[in-house]
Parts: sequence; C-alpha cells; structure tokens
Amino acid sequence: MNPIPMKLSILSAAAAAVVLVSCGPSAEEQAAAREKAVADSIASAASKEMTFTIDASASKVMWEGNMTGAKVYSHNGDLKITSGTIMTKGPLLTGGEFTADMKSINPTDNGYSAEHPREGLIGHLSSADFFAVDSFPTAALKIVAVDGNTAKADLTLRGKTNTETITDIVLTPNADGTVTAAGKLVFDRKKYGATFPGPAKDMLLANDIVLSVELMGKAQ
Repeated sequence: MNPIPMKLSILSAAAAAVVLVSCGPSAEEQAAAREKAVADSIASAASKEMTFTIDASASKVMWEGNMTGAKVYSHNGDLKITSGTIMTKGPLLTGGEFTADMKSINPTDNGYSAEHPREGLIGHLSSADFFAVDSFPTAALKIVAVDGNTAKADLTLRGKTNTETITDIVLTPNADGTVTAAGKLVFDRKKYGATFPGPAKDMLLANDIVLSVELMGKAQ
C-alpha cells in the first residue's frame, strides 16, 4: 500500500479544518451578537403589555377631608379595595380599574373626643348626607387615558360618574414579579351629591376630598 495518498488526505483534512475555523465568527462579531441580543431583550421588555390582578389585601385608598374657617382641621383615613386590574406596557401604566368598599370607611387620625367620637364621623360619612353607603355600597375608578404620570379616569360615587384627573402616578416593578401603582386624585364631593342638608353647615367643609391610591398587582 502506498503511504503517500494517506499523508495527502491527512494534510487536506487539516487544511479544511483551518479553513472552517478561520470562517467562524471573530471575537468582535461574537461580542456584537451578544450586545444585539441584550438590546433585543430590552426592547422586547419595554414593549411588552401585561395585566395584573389587584391584591385587595395589599392595596388601599387613603382619604383626607378638610374643614374650613378660623379653626382649620382635617380628618383622614383609609378605604378597602375589593377588586381590580392594572395594565402596563413595559415600565409604564397604560390602564386599570378598581372597586372600593364604601362600608369600610376607616378614620385613622386622632381628632376625636367624647363629644365628637370616631364612630360619629363614620356614621356621618356613611349617611345619606354624604356617601349613602347603604344605597351605594361601592365606588369605582376606571382609567380612560394616560399621559406620562397623569391620567384621566371615570370616578363613580353615589351612582354618579365624572371624569377626574390622577396625578403623581408611579409604577414600581417588584423583585417578586408584582407591581405597585400609586397616584393622587382630588375630587369635588358636591359633584357626587355628598353634601350637608343645610347650606350653613356645608360651608364649613371644604369641597375637595384628596385620595391617595396604593395598588399592588400580581401578573395574570
């Protein structure tokens, strides 16, 4: 057997291997490919639309109402969320809605006495003079448009619906995959029929009620 052809075959295979290796991606090309993959991943995350179910136990609405006159004071407290959703696109809030339990009105300030007990305020706010919770046990808020950290939302209270403005919106992604959404809303109680029966008493209470909303959502 002639050994020369085998040597030529080995040399040819080695040359082919060198050619194949030399045709592979360079270090620069590999780095560029990795950078592109990262950029594509970031772009995909930035455009991803998601819907989160609100965790009622970890969400709440905080309210504040002020008295007018020489001796100005205020009451504040919270209200329980019953259900809702948060919609996002990447790091931005795009929509959402929630329902609140009006029978859960809970004052948390210290402005009470034996003459003016905390229970008296709860009864007053729950009565037909104000939020009429027996007739209207829930309130609802639904976002209809978002512009940066501001949104327009339909607020339904005492069976009346008006478009209000939510400001100071902050959406925070959490390490466990949940999101937290917060914002502020100021509305005129008179637009919803929450008034004293007499004009003199009604003048003692500021028209605006301030709501600070904190919602925590779990991905669907």
